[in-house]
Amino acid sequence: MDKLRTLTRLSSGEFDAFLYDCDGTLADSMPGHKRSYVAVAARAGLELDDRIIDEFAGLPIVAVIEEINKRYGRDFDPVVFAEEKERLFLAEYIQQVQPIDFVVQHMRAHRLTKRMAVVSGSARPSVEKTLAVIGIADLPELLVCAGETPRGKPFPDPFLAAAEQLGVKPGRCLVFEDGDSGVRAAEAAGMKWIRIDKI
Repeated sequence: MDKLRTLTRLSSGEFDAFLYDCDGTLADSMPGHKRSYVAVAARAGLELDDRIIDEFAGLPIVAVIEEINKRYGRDFDPVVFAEEKERLFLAEYIQQVQPIDFVVQHMRAHRLTKRMAVVSGSARPSVEKTLAVIGIADLPELLVCAGETPRGKPFPDPFLAAAEQLGVKPGRCLVFEDGDSGVRAAEAAGMKWIRIDKI
């Protein structure tokens, strides 16, 4: 309850729209995503340190795989790896995902007073299923997911696309994020932000 009160206080102000990240912000899904990355890498003989996933949290999956290639000197096809990783996550780990309660409660509390979108670096099927599993698929008006804008986080494109589709000026949007790349994207979009993992 203390975290919810803090989040409510921090998010008060002249905002017309709340834009939430999904993984690590609304949903405690990162353990499953990390296991999926590690398992796909292991199939190709790479012992992946899953801390790299935390390091690049919020980036589109293909961008994370590009960073893995650089770090480990590998040549994984980012699209193929991403597809395998998402298939494994949806098949093996999605049902284990839990809501991050205080953020979900915050979203529910503001459903009638704010425009709402989920802006994620994950693919749409993964985001839709995650929101369904944690029971909030009906709350956001809009999803902006990986591959749906010319550039993903840390560029501003996903947040700007959400603001445009909601009909809200960027400066009137507040972003809820848990990753550095998401914060950088929000700042580049001219939006205020709150780091969920620091509350």
